[in-house]
Amino acid sequence: MRTVRAVLAALLAATLFAQQEESPEQIFRATVNVVVAPVTVLDDDGNYVNNLRPSDFRLLDNGQPQDIKVDVTYVPISLVVIIQANSAVEALLPSIKKIGPMLQGAVVGEQGEVAVLCFDHRIQKLQDFTTDPDLINRAMEKLKPGSQTHRMIDAVMEGIRMLSHRPANRRRIIMLISETIDGSSENKTREVLTMAQLHNVLIYPVIINRLVTTLTAKPQPPRPDPYPAGARPLPPNVPPTPEASRMAVAGAANSASFIPVFIEIFRQVKGIFIPNPVEVFSRYTGGRERAFITHRDLERAILDIGEEVHSQYLLTYVPNNKLEGGFHEIKVEVLDRAGRPRRDVKVITRPGYWMAAVPE
Repeated sequence: MRTVRAVLAALLAATLFAQQEESPEQIFRATVNVVVAPVTVLDDDGNYVNNLRPSDFRLLDNGQPQDIKVDVTYVPISLVVIIQANSAVEALLPSIKKIGPMLQGAVVGEQGEVAVLCFDHRIQKLQDFTTDPDLINRAMEKLKPGSQTHRMIDAVMEGIRMLSHRPANRRRIIMLISETIDGSSENKTREVLTMAQLHNVLIYPVIINRLVTTLTAKPQPPRPDPYPAGARPLPPNVPPTPEASRMAVAGAANSASFIPVFIEIFRQVKGIFIPNPVEVFSRYTGGRERAFITHRDLERAILDIGEEVHSQYLLTYVPNNKLEGGFHEIKVEVLDRAGRPRRDVKVITRPGYWMAAVPE
């Protein structure tokens, strides 16, 4: 009798799961307890503004003032460096291998720890979290070009999973050295954004210029054409959407023009076409993109990231408007002595977070 009941229960569970998978009205939900908003403040000349006090900040969540805590002391960093290592970037790997000493010296500091992942069609952990610079350098030396494709989105998801197991009192950062496109990942952009949100992960891309990889990659042998001459069907035409247009012209990380893209990513069951998932990752978490062509460019990008990370203010709060579903827009202001927003500074932070999807 117990065996029969167990079989029936398994069949029922499988049926319910299938119904949930097929339901077009499936709703995505996520909850947030503590929101972390790393904030970069720049003056008119692009220099970092330091020595601000907690009372100098005001944070609005969907227009509602929040009771914030501002950490101005050093918080130890856990960094995952994720590197594209397929055949397309073979010519750039010698330069990337040399950045090992910079990761601890310029980015994470003495109390920081570094882990190293690389990816092509596989995701390989070259080094788990360590504070030993020799182990970091050895991990970078292990980089070798792999297959033609690359699973960038899956690699970012793995990096977030690794960071999710680090202590909550550490800053969790990903440095992604990669092209902006994805090859063959199984995870979706929305799933990665959800994990990054839940575990307060900040993503800094260092973008590999696609022109360089196109010019330096070894040519692949052409595949035989299965269609006779004149019989090849035309490729499907992807109609442009307002969301895709907004993505192409979006501004700063907390620009309102980019928010509709995030809303569509979370609301749609099957997701929308994302031509540049790397840009989505950085803007959603509050990171800023850098790009490189030469080794000097790469070193400058890493130094810039390190300087920004160590110049940020960490604002944390428990939202007082948790019952509001959907996307919560974050706006941070730096106040003058009269309590008015300062116009002589630029504030960069994550644009917001997703609390729960709202049915159509």
